[in-house]
Amino acid sequence: MSRRQIAAIDLGASGGRVMGAEYDGERLFMKEIHRFANEPVVFHGTMYWDFLRLLHEIKTGLAAAGTQGRAESVSVDTWGVDFGLLDLRGRLMENPVHYRDHRTKGMVSRVLEEISGESLYQLTGNQIMEINTLFQLYSLVEERPEFLSQADTLLMMPDLILYALSGIRCSERSIASTSQLLDARTGQWSEELLDRLKIPKELFRPVVQSGTRIGSLRGELQRELGIGPMEVIATAGHDTQAAMAAVPADEEDFLFISCGTWALVGTELTRPIISRQSMKYNVTNELGCKGKVSFLRNLTGTWLIQESRRQWKREGREYTFGQLEELAEKAEKFRTFMDPDDPEFAFAGNMPERIGLAARQSGQNIPDSAGAIVRCIDESLAFQYRTAVEEIEKCTGRKYHRIHLVGGGARSRLLCQMTANACGIPVTAGPVEATVAGNIGIQLMALGELTGMAELRTMIGRSFPLDEYEPENTGEWEEQYQRFRRLYGGGEHED
Repeated sequence: MSRRQIAAIDLGASGGRVMGAEYDGERLFMKEIHRFANEPVVFHGTMYWDFLRLLHEIKTGLAAAGTQGRAESVSVDTWGVDFGLLDLRGRLMENPVHYRDHRTKGMVSRVLEEISGESLYQLTGNQIMEINTLFQLYSLVEERPEFLSQADTLLMMPDLILYALSGIRCSERSIASTSQLLDARTGQWSEELLDRLKIPKELFRPVVQSGTRIGSLRGELQRELGIGPMEVIATAGHDTQAAMAAVPADEEDFLFISCGTWALVGTELTRPIISRQSMKYNVTNELGCKGKVSFLRNLTGTWLIQESRRQWKREGREYTFGQLEELAEKAEKFRTFMDPDDPEFAFAGNMPERIGLAARQSGQNIPDSAGAIVRCIDESLAFQYRTAVEEIEKCTGRKYHRIHLVGGGARSRLLCQMTANACGIPVTAGPVEATVAGNIGIQLMALGELTGMAELRTMIGRSFPLDEYEPENTGEWEEQYQRFRRLYGGGEHED
């Protein structure tokens, strides 16, 4: 049986890697080829992604992949909402701005002066978040119109990298759907919204489906890197949708949590749900592979622990994530809760100090150690996930009996067990590398090796270890959940 060799570029908000994979017709075998940091750079008060450094690291990884065997194809997935602008000659006008930059402050209210929140949600089906592409672009309309007028093409981050690799400009469906500029029902850019907000329609390229074969690695890049031809494929460019493709579910109705820096909690549908209830709960509709829709809440994930760890390192206390989990397991349970999605926690800085301040302001015990802070974060995340699960169930009218937790959060046995306890249903954890596995699986579908999503997910289940967590001490967790809701939900969770 022939073996297919595939390369995948996976960029997260704190790091990236180039992965190689071999598919033998039954299982997928993946190997990390090159890992690198993805650190933002602040210049003159603006936070940028260091795109040229990222491109250098990607090229380093592809060159190394070429020495280990010829990959037939390559694609890329990244976080959502961020973009680059090209001028008429195809040159990048400036480094893409980081979604945590302050330029979007106040832009939600400014946009809602032009279009009501209800109309905006009805058009796009997207959760209204200050970081969304819509509000980033509107900041340019308001504050840098001369810069925007010089732009010829807007490309979301994975599309920008595909352009650097192939010279082809396109807008892939899943990443476009994170922008809050796409019509959720048609899957095309909303001309009505663009016109109303005076955003030039000419910036946007036609939307292509996940798994589209768009071109080949540029000849000059092949020569520079010393590698042979490679097909360039637009996989599901949004890392959440790549991870969704790799959820090893054999049932149609399932819940998922794609847990990394962000946590995406939701389910998979065949068409969007855009209702007053889904708007009330701020649930978003993201477009995925093969016509699927991810109906989900976008919540804070392990960012809180990552940023706390960075602060402790600055103070001379360096912990591994494993050490922090051990400390959290030993810490007193249910001592302090927090609201993980409080805007106060959205930006970089001294996270432990801000968690302590929030505890003081809410009349709770102030977590006084690294273990206590991580325990506070994990318990609060688990309760936040339950809140999202209840909201999803109310919107869909369905009851779910299993959660598939994929991504880096699946490494945390403590968080997985807490999630099962808080939600009162079993959790299947894994694969940890769901994003890359989905990226590669969609490439294999494009190449004709897999017939569809069901076969892809069966292959994932054969290829990666999965861990099972059954709910424990559910009565105690129920009691504490109600306490959490009184603190941060206005009482028990009701319609």
